[in-house]
Amino acid sequence: MSIEQPPAIMRWLYPQAIWRMDPRQRSVYLTFDDGPLPETTPYILDTLALYGVHATFFMVGENAARYPQLLAAVRQQGHRTGNHTYNHISGCRHYASDYLANTDKAETILRTRRLFRPPHGWMTPPQYHALLRATYTIVMWDLVTRDYSNDLTPADIFGNVRRYTRPGSIVTFHDSLRSIDKLHTALPQAIRWLLDQGYSFKTFD
Repeated sequence: MSIEQPPAIMRWLYPQAIWRMDPRQRSVYLTFDDGPLPETTPYILDTLALYGVHATFFMVGENAARYPQLLAAVRQQGHRTGNHTYNHISGCRHYASDYLANTDKAETILRTRRLFRPPHGWMTPPQYHALLRATYTIVMWDLVTRDYSNDLTPADIFGNVRRYTRPGSIVTFHDSLRSIDKLHTALPQAIRWLLDQGYSFKTFD
């Protein structure tokens, strides 16, 4: 992913996915993909707690199985968990049945009430329809901060939040080794700015 907001064709491909929440409410939905990890998740949790806000963590099942104490900490602090497959598998390399089985395997660990986000923001049409038939709610995003990019600085990440966030935005950060150095600066900046702008922080019910 090299763009901050999804192009129209992606919304067309996955029309029943959630891309943005109610634009009439001045609220945002912070999300974090790929964790939990001991090098990253504790900092994110501490930062969210410092400002009293909640988020949704789309977790890789394999990571949650390896670090159950982090999964428990996320839940205990009032955050929502989502399913990001068991092995962070790429949609283009798997049959729909295998993709769904991998997602179901993660669900047995994460117990997300079938809240799902595809790794890399991509599914084949058969995978998409298989997930819908299995009653998964598919959450995409209105803004991906690109905090994983080696080409962006923390100031760039914060700039993306300021430029693209709007009421109802689903804002995607990453709970990952590639992102954490930038998040040490960009995440608290982003939260403070959103609060100053009058945004409330919500999770997916």
